[in-house]
Amino acid sequence: MGRAKKTDTAGVGGELVAVAGNMGKGLASYVAGRALPYTPPWIGAAALPPLAGWATNAMWGDTPLSAGLATAGIALSGAALSVATWKQSPATTKFRKFRRAQATASVAAGMGWLTAATAAGPFGSPLLDLWLMGGALFAASWNVRQIMGAGQGGDPEVEENTGGTLGKLAAAIGWEKVAVKDAQGNGKGVVKAQIEVAPSSTIDAVQSTASKVAAALQVPPAGVIVTPDPDDASRGTVAIRVADLLRAGVPFTMPDALGLDPTHPAVLGQYADGETWWIDPYSAPILQHVLVMGTTGAGKSEVLRTLVTHFATRRKMSIFLIDLAKGRQTVGHIAPGIDWLVQDAKEAKRLLKSLPAAIKARGSVLADEGLDQWTPASSLNAVLVWVEEAADLAGFDELDEIARKARSVGIWLGISLQRATWANVSTDVRANLQGSICMGVDQASDASFCLPDSVTDAGAVPAWGSNRPGYGFATGMGIPQDRWTTETRSALTDRNVLAALVDAAALWRDPLDDTTAAALGQTYAQRAGRGTNRTTPGAAERSQEAMGWLGSMGIEFGAEVMASPGGSLFPAYPGGAQAAPPAPRPVPPAVVPVPLPAPAYSADQYATTADIADDGDEFEDTTMIEQTAEIEIQDVYDEILGTIPGDPEPDADYAHLGLEDDVPDEDPDSDMEFEQPQRMSTEEARHTLYAELDGWVQSGRLEFEPADLIPATVATGRKRPWMQGELKRLTEDGILQRDGHGAYTILHSPLQPA
Repeated sequence: MGRAKKTDTAGVGGELVAVAGNMGKGLASYVAGRALPYTPPWIGAAALPPLAGWATNAMWGDTPLSAGLATAGIALSGAALSVATWKQSPATTKFRKFRRAQATASVAAGMGWLTAATAAGPFGSPLLDLWLMGGALFAASWNVRQIMGAGQGGDPEVEENTGGTLGKLAAAIGWEKVAVKDAQGNGKGVVKAQIEVAPSSTIDAVQSTASKVAAALQVPPAGVIVTPDPDDASRGTVAIRVADLLRAGVPFTMPDALGLDPTHPAVLGQYADGETWWIDPYSAPILQHVLVMGTTGAGKSEVLRTLVTHFATRRKMSIFLIDLAKGRQTVGHIAPGIDWLVQDAKEAKRLLKSLPAAIKARGSVLADEGLDQWTPASSLNAVLVWVEEAADLAGFDELDEIARKARSVGIWLGISLQRATWANVSTDVRANLQGSICMGVDQASDASFCLPDSVTDAGAVPAWGSNRPGYGFATGMGIPQDRWTTETRSALTDRNVLAALVDAAALWRDPLDDTTAAALGQTYAQRAGRGTNRTTPGAAERSQEAMGWLGSMGIEFGAEVMASPGGSLFPAYPGGAQAAPPAPRPVPPAVVPVPLPAPAYSADQYATTADIADDGDEFEDTTMIEQTAEIEIQDVYDEILGTIPGDPEPDADYAHLGLEDDVPDEDPDSDMEFEQPQRMSTEEARHTLYAELDGWVQSGRLEFEPADLIPATVATGRKRPWMQGELKRLTEDGILQRDGHGAYTILHSPLQPA
C-alpha cells in the first residue's frame, strides 16, 4: 500500500512538471511572438555599424591618403542620403513631420559614425562608446514609434497643402488656404474631416469648389459635402463618399408592430453612411408639410409606397391620396390602407374644396380639448393628404389655404411632382412645404425649388436625373439637421409584402373621426375609392389571412425584407388587396307631387332677408374675374345665336317679347292671355329649392351653376335676385361652397342635418 501511494504521488508530480513545462513553453512562445516585431531596430543597430566600419577601415584605412579620400566620399554620400530621406518622407501632418526628422537624424548619425570609423577604426575609443550608446538610443526610439502606432500620437492629422502632389491638387481645386484636420473613415464608405480656412478665405468659397473636389477624387457629383460650423465661420466639415454601399439596393423595413401611433418614426430607407433613414413628422415641434420632387424614373413612387404603407398600419390615422396621373398603378395594391383614393379630377377638386371646412371644424374640437396642435391624446385622427403629380391641380386656390392652416390641426400635406416651379405649384404653397425629399433632377438649379439653400450650398444637389433611382436628400419631418446633407436611398418594396401588410393592419386602422367626416360632408360620404378599417365587414378574416401569409414567408415585424426591382421575390399573396367597394347610391326619387319633409331652415329665421330679396335687391357679389368671365360667356352666346336662322315669324304678335321681360297677364296688342305660375310663400319656395338640391345629392351630383336652378326658381314664382339670395345664405351656413368662377359645390343636403 505504501509503495503504491508513493508511486501515485510521483505520477502527480510528473504531471505537474509537464504542465509547468508546457506553460513555460507557451509563455516563451507568446513573449517571443510579441517581441519579434521590435527586434529589427536592435539587430540593425548591433550588426550594421561594426560590420560596415570594419569593412571600410580595412579597405581604405591603411594609408592617410586613401583614408582621407574615403572619409570625404562617405561624408558626401551621407549628406546626400540624409537629404533624400528628408525629401522622400511625407510630412503632411505634425506626426509625419516628426517621423521625417527622426528618420533623417538616424541616417545622418549613422553615416557620420561610419565616416569616423573608416579613418580611426570602429573598435577604438570613443567610436565604440558612441556605437553602443547611440545604437541603443536609435533602436529604442523606433520601438517607441512602433508601440504608439502611426497617427496615434495625440495631435490630429492636419493636411498641409504645401508642395508635392497634395499641393498641386489643392492649387487645382482652390484649397491652397484650407487646412484639413482629423480625417477619419467610418468603415462604411464615408470619410469625414474637419477643415479650417485662412483669414483671407471663407467656408462659402470652399463649398463652391465641392464639384471640383469630387472630380479630382473621382467620386459622384454629390459625393463631396461641405457644411459650415454654426459656431465658427472659419471652420467646417467635409464628408467624402468614397464607396457606394447602397448600390445593391436597400431592403424594406417592416414596422415594429401594428397599431402604433402616428408619432412613431417611419423608416423609408438608408443613408449613405449606413444609418437608418426615418421620418417622424407628427413628433416634430411643428408638423412640416413635405414636397417630393424628382424627374420621371427618379424613384418617387417607391418613396410614396413605403411612406403610405407604414402610416396605413397605424391607429388614429387616415390617408387621403390624389393621383390623377397613374391611378391605381402606383398604389393599387395598398389601396385598402387609403381611406380616400381619388383618381378623378372632379372628385379631387371636391376633396380640396371641402378641406377648409374640415380644418375649421377640427380646430374648434382641438380648442375644446385644450390642445394647441394635434396629439394622439385628441379624439381626432391624424390625416395625411397626399397629392401625387400635383401639377394637374397647380391652379387650385384651396391648396394655399390648406398649406397655411392644416398643420396645427393634424393634417399633413404631401405634394409630389417633377419640377416645383411657380408654373406647377404656387410659390405661397411651396413656402409652406418646409419638409422636402429631393430625388434625381435633370438640372442642378432645379434642386433649389425643393431643398433649402443651406443644403444645396453644401453640395447636396442630386443632379443625376434618373440614372440613380431612389437616391436623394431629405430635410425636415423630424430629421436631425446634421443629416440633411447626407445622401439617402429609398427602400425597394415588394408588392405582395405591402399588400399583405396593409391587409393585416385592417383591424388596427380606425375609421375617420366623426368631426372630420361630418365637415367633409357629402363629398366624403360619396367618395368612390374607400379603404378598409376595423369596422369594415370581413376585416378580421382578411387580417388573419394576411398575418398567416406573412408568417409562412418568414417575415417578422421590425425585420428587413429585400425586394427585386424586376419583380417580386415572394409567391403571389392570395389575399389580392382590394379596397372596399363604394357604398351604393340611392336611386333619386321620382318627380311626382309627393309631400316632402319640413325644411331644415324655418321661414321665420330669414323673413327679413327674404323680404329684401322679394323687393328686388340683388345679392350679386361679383369679382373682376367673374365679370370678365360673364363678358366672355356673353360673347360666346352672341356668336352662337348669330349662327341660328332668323325668326321665321318676325311679324308675330309675340315677337317683341324678350327672354328677360316680365310676362304680362294679357297682351293688349293681340288679346293673348298668359298663365302666370302661382307665387309660393317663402317657406314653400325654399322647400322647392332645397328639394331640388337634395335630389341632386341623392343622385350623386354635387356641382352645379346658378342657371341650373332656374326651372325650380320659375316654379316658385320667384326671380333671379331671390335665388341668388338663397344661394348666398346657404353658402354662409356651410351647405354650399362657391368657387371663384360662380359655380357651387354641395357640401350637405339642406333637407338633412349635417
